[in-house]
Amino acid sequence: MPVPPTSTILVVEDDAIVRMLIVDVLEELEFKVIEAADAEQALTQVQNTSQVIDLMMTDVGLPDMDGKALATRVRELRPTLPILFASGYAENIDVPEGMQVIGKPFSIDQLRDKVKSML
Repeated sequence: MPVPPTSTILVVEDDAIVRMLIVDVLEELEFKVIEAADAEQALTQVQNTSQVIDLMMTDVGLPDMDGKALATRVRELRPTLPILFASGYAENIDVPEGMQVIGKPFSIDQLRDKVKSML
């Protein structure tokens, strides 16, 4: 039986410890992960057309550009890319079509289920 291809997730999180934890969980769930500490690094990855990205998970509160502005820029480059926002204020976020929110803090199971439902 063939092994399904691994999905690639771009994780954008300015807090290094939080980013490391999210990356560890996603890698444990057998996803390929690309890390970005801010919107500028994320846009560099997204602009690289040879880089496969199946989902972008971004913090809403980034230092250089908020997550929603980043999502708008990313969608200009990759219009169909699913985007998952992570926020401690999830209930206050209105997201466009094809985007979802997960509230911080979240469990490993919540993250796994949300990511799998979006892919």
